[in-house]
Amino acid sequence: MSTHTIRLHRVLRAPPERIYRAFIEPDAMVSEMLTAVTLRKVSCGTEVNVVQECVPAVIPAEACCLGWQESLIMLGKLVEAEIPE
Repeated sequence: MSTHTIRLHRVLRAPPERIYRAFIEPDAMVSEMLTAVTLRKVSCGTEVNVVQECVPAVIPAEACCLGWQESLIMLGKLVEAEIPE
């Protein structure tokens, strides 16, 4: 079966701890794809790098990128809000 890899990068204005918590607390989804998320503190917030491997060829790479970009926008809205923890 043919697969491809998706790489994404974004800097969010939030601390790594808040972003990490947002990744580990959503509803669990069963999948055979492998996704690695790397968080790195930078001067203006946190750099988020996503690598998704073993994406089935039936799922277009551009559709994955679009979905991830929308997810990262929503993640940004969640973690960049100044709501007391």
